[in-house]
Amino acid sequence: MEALLAKLEYEQIIERVANYCKTYLGKKRCLAMQPQFQFEEVQALLTETEQAISLLFRKGTPSFFEIDEVEPYLKALASEQAISMKGLLTIAKLLNMCDELRTYFYGDESFDISSFSAIEKYFAKLYTNPSIEKNIFDKIIDENTVADNASSKLASLRKNRKSLEQQVKDKLNSYLHSSTYAKYIMEPIVTIRNNRYVIPVKEEYRDKINGFIHDTSSSGSTLYIEPTAVFEWNNQIHQIQAEEEIEIEKILQILSASLFGYVEELANNLRLIAILDLIFAKAKYGIDQDDVVPTLNQENFISLSRAKHPLISKEQVVPIDIALGKDYTSLLITGPNTGGKTVALKTIGLLLLMAYSGIPIPCHETSSICVFSQVFADIGDEQSIQESLSTFSAHMKNIVEITNQADSNTLVLLDELGSGTDPLEGASLAMSVLNFLQSQGSLVCCTTHYHELKEFALVTEGFENASFEFDLENLKPTYRLLIGVPGRSNAFAISKRLGLNPQILENASSFLKEDTVHIEELLKSIYEDKLVIEKQKEETVKNLHQAESLRKSLEKNQNDVEQKRKELLEKAKMEARDLLLSAKEEVNEIIKELEQTQDTKQANHLRNHLNEKMASVNRIPANAVASSHEKTPSLKREDVKKDLAVYVIPLQANGIVLSDSINKAEEVQIQVGSMKMNMKLQNLRKLNNAEKISSHGVVTTKQESKSQTVSSEINVIGQNVEEAVALIDKYLDNCYLAHFSPVRIVHGKGTGKLRQGIHAYLKTNSHVKSYRLGTFGEGEMGVTIVELK
Repeated sequence: MEALLAKLEYEQIIERVANYCKTYLGKKRCLAMQPQFQFEEVQALLTETEQAISLLFRKGTPSFFEIDEVEPYLKALASEQAISMKGLLTIAKLLNMCDELRTYFYGDESFDISSFSAIEKYFAKLYTNPSIEKNIFDKIIDENTVADNASSKLASLRKNRKSLEQQVKDKLNSYLHSSTYAKYIMEPIVTIRNNRYVIPVKEEYRDKINGFIHDTSSSGSTLYIEPTAVFEWNNQIHQIQAEEEIEIEKILQILSASLFGYVEELANNLRLIAILDLIFAKAKYGIDQDDVVPTLNQENFISLSRAKHPLISKEQVVPIDIALGKDYTSLLITGPNTGGKTVALKTIGLLLLMAYSGIPIPCHETSSICVFSQVFADIGDEQSIQESLSTFSAHMKNIVEITNQADSNTLVLLDELGSGTDPLEGASLAMSVLNFLQSQGSLVCCTTHYHELKEFALVTEGFENASFEFDLENLKPTYRLLIGVPGRSNAFAISKRLGLNPQILENASSFLKEDTVHIEELLKSIYEDKLVIEKQKEETVKNLHQAESLRKSLEKNQNDVEQKRKELLEKAKMEARDLLLSAKEEVNEIIKELEQTQDTKQANHLRNHLNEKMASVNRIPANAVASSHEKTPSLKREDVKKDLAVYVIPLQANGIVLSDSINKAEEVQIQVGSMKMNMKLQNLRKLNNAEKISSHGVVTTKQESKSQTVSSEINVIGQNVEEAVALIDKYLDNCYLAHFSPVRIVHGKGTGKLRQGIHAYLKTNSHVKSYRLGTFGEGEMGVTIVELK
């Protein structure tokens, strides 16, 4: 395996991916990563990467950050040993990172995590302990400092020490600024030597200040003396410092002990962070490189479209289309040296190894690959002086190993098969090896210079020729791979363009066998025809792209027009709805006035006004207001009969037919509640047989009263504002007629838009006396309680 990875330069890809890791854990895991060769494992790796890419686009980069190595501290904790301040802070940072990662994935309640099950399992297993994390951060300021409030004793000790230190400094400052001692002082500062406060004294005045000499300057001119007057205070400070160290050790022991029971969870966190860091590193690498996650197949074929070698710069690399396993199982690539043959082999092998590691690959999104159980590669010159192996022997040693292990789920990449020995024997041996590998069911991609192999591929089932295009005008390869075209020998053409004597070229041609000349002429004809076809194909593809772009543009324009139409229709419906609500409100007010007035003249005036309003309601199109009865056919002339229960679309209420007669305007007289009016047949819908309209126009069953037919609540969760208002309007009408109050409207909490729309409607409804949000036990923000008049 190591030799294969080295030949295909897999390590260089891994190093690039490792640069995208944020933690030493992810980098370490990445650099140790190797391709998998089981379909389920590869599929799982690619799914993880694909979901991570989607997450990066939706949520941004997760909160990985670098931490110091944790393993030594976990080892100490496993032995129930106290760890240092630095170790405790490192573990607290680890817990903090886990908490941040869980918040990244689970923090948004509206985010659907069901689409990310492949990586959700890692986030779910992350262990967090906010209490321990906070305790450590509160008590340890940095890797060298414990906070004063880490314990009451530590706070007391430090308070006493600071008080003593101030007394010492004050006393020493009195020496520095005293007229008696000032001339003995080298410079007026208080400093520390041997963890004790001292003052710098000139060497010649050493006897003028009684005390202990702790240090001498490098020149010997300054002595650092601790005056006897501060001996006792310094001793007390030293004693307190010793007690502080003991207290700090206790604090560290207590904090460490709080982690003893969670060593396994913390170790598992390291593993999970390494996995997640690596998954997102692969995803970020793929995004930056514009690579794709290929489709996996189980039909044992590979189809790489516009595949590029990932280690060649984007400005220089030429994409190739290459396939194996469908129309042919062995591909023979011919062409000039440095023409791209070896790069093509490495491209196939490296892209497969990348995909088998869960790394996106540089190709078109339509590419599909299978998962081989083994990949073999004999690429490059492996001549060994130490082992006394020639180039041919080194290659043949690899071929022996490959032929001994190859099977029907194997990919074999062979560079210059049979080279390094007599051309005739080498070609014969190469054909035999290729035949054997085909009999084993292996897929093979092989490069060669032998014209015998070109002929062999032309006449052998399951083999196909391919070649790299060569620009004879400029004498350089184009690196374009042409499938189905055997490579031409360009030696004579190149020599002629370079100015070789024509007599030499003519003489060289005479040495060629006649059948070789014929084959070369045939290959030349095939090659030129293929070039023409390729150019025509490119032009066709270009035209198809243009046609597709035009089609998409037309579809977009059509979609824009359709959207505009829908918006206008929606606007018209809303306007009709507003008109209906306004008209209904006025109608209700008129009816109230009619019921209360005793003045005949006033009553006639109100009836005329009522007829005008009902006429305006009747003019509203039946399809302008959404209702649950929209799809029911309009009432037919033959269905009209007295006492027929009907649904009145403009009013969104139930009513009964009062007369069998239909006027010239296709209208019939109906009653809704206490209102009588004429209504067009197109605005009426026949109710089902299980319902019946009472004499007052209220829907009841045969054995139920009005109040029994009305529920105490209506649930409109899942409806948009327009649909909900239509349902609530009808519901409140029925509740009002049944004298049923209060009632509950269940709209849910959600974004609040549905609640706001319902409240805006309730303000305009003439039946509503008041409304409020539910209290605790009533549904709170998800329910509105309505009191009717």
